[in-house]
Amino acid sequence: MGFRLWPRRLGTQLILVTAAAVVISNIVVAAWFEMGRERLNESSFTERVLDRTVSAAVLLSAVPQDLRPRALHAMASRVWRFELQHGNNSTPPRMSAREEAIAARVRAMLPSDSVHDNVSVKFGEQIRRHGRVPEMRSAMVITIPVDPQTRLVTTVLRPPRPPWPAETLLAALAAIVTASAAAAFIARRVSRPLSRLSSAAIAAAQGKDAPRVPEEGPEDVRQAAAAFNAMTDQVSRTLASQRQLLSAVGHDLRTPITAMRINIEFVEDEELRERLERNLEELQDLTEAVLSAAKGAGGETPRSIDLTALVESVCADLDDLGEPVVWHLHDPAPVSCRPNEIRRAVRNLIENAVAYGKRAEVSIAANADGYDVIVEDDGPGIAEADRDRVFEPFVRLESSRSMETGGSGLGLTLVRAIVEGHGGTITLENRDREAGGLRARLHLPRNRESA
Repeated sequence: MGFRLWPRRLGTQLILVTAAAVVISNIVVAAWFEMGRERLNESSFTERVLDRTVSAAVLLSAVPQDLRPRALHAMASRVWRFELQHGNNSTPPRMSAREEAIAARVRAMLPSDSVHDNVSVKFGEQIRRHGRVPEMRSAMVITIPVDPQTRLVTTVLRPPRPPWPAETLLAALAAIVTASAAAAFIARRVSRPLSRLSSAAIAAAQGKDAPRVPEEGPEDVRQAAAAFNAMTDQVSRTLASQRQLLSAVGHDLRTPITAMRINIEFVEDEELRERLERNLEELQDLTEAVLSAAKGAGGETPRSIDLTALVESVCADLDDLGEPVVWHLHDPAPVSCRPNEIRRAVRNLIENAVAYGKRAEVSIAANADGYDVIVEDDGPGIAEADRDRVFEPFVRLESSRSMETGGSGLGLTLVRAIVEGHGGTITLENRDREAGGLRARLHLPRNRESA
């Protein structure tokens, strides 16, 4: 099973997306303000450096040469370094556009009677020893002439960048927690009704009575719940009406069929009487199939049984009638079900296998949540496009429409109604592409008391 980084539940996704959005927005805002603060600090730092450097140069120009070293020593600090260079240097170093702009500001700040030539500004890196650990610091080097033969070289080490204040980190953390809590509240209001709606829809798809979904939560979720409740009510009324109609038709047909059986006895032509009796038998079988389909999964009270014993008895009954049925023994398989309905469903599957696949091979397989009744035959199988269609009422893949060769078309419909009424499933699959054969798998949930 692959590891999924993205959560599958709506509530977790909403919390994760909200928290990520808050984190990203805080990072962007903090970076924006940090850039603004950096620009402001840079401007303020440059102004202070230029002001002090120019003041130092003006001061030294008024101090006698023998006292200048002592003055420089007094002005120096861990950040500021002052050095005097002597001699005539008429070639200033090449400067970048930014360095030239700052040099121009220095010239503008010098008194009018000062020497303005050979003012230069350079940016670079300086190694400063802090204790035993050397530290590389960014530096600004400003050279200002004090007199025609002397220049003051001022080196200013840029202070280290301060870390983000703890208040900013705490505020970001508080924003993330608050936004995640709000997202969890909204997600709960949305996901809980949706979860109930999903459970009710699954129950309805399995043929169970779908519970009414509470109409709560946001307006659009409430509307979805109300629409689902209205739909299930309408479907329940429609199915009940159809069952009542089929049941009434089936019961009403029994009376004329019985009367016709009595009248047939007075027909003297034996060939005609046999033909009429066959027609009545087909009509009787069709009527009983309609009544069984109308009942679906109703009436009988569920109880615990041994599924193995039930299937074995069905196989034994058909074997006694001379049907080619092979039964594979299995350990006891306790399930809770409506036995007569399961017996009818298993018998229909076996009779279909015998009718269309020459023989039936029946077995039971246990799995994690229940038992599978497997019925295999040696017939031609069913095309994949028709495997769902054969469960629809009155659908017969045999095109003659004869009751002898194609049945009533209600057998598999009844099987699916019974199985889904028990919370199970019925699937069809071809056994082998070349050899043919069909495999019907009837799955029933395990008995909870014995699970």
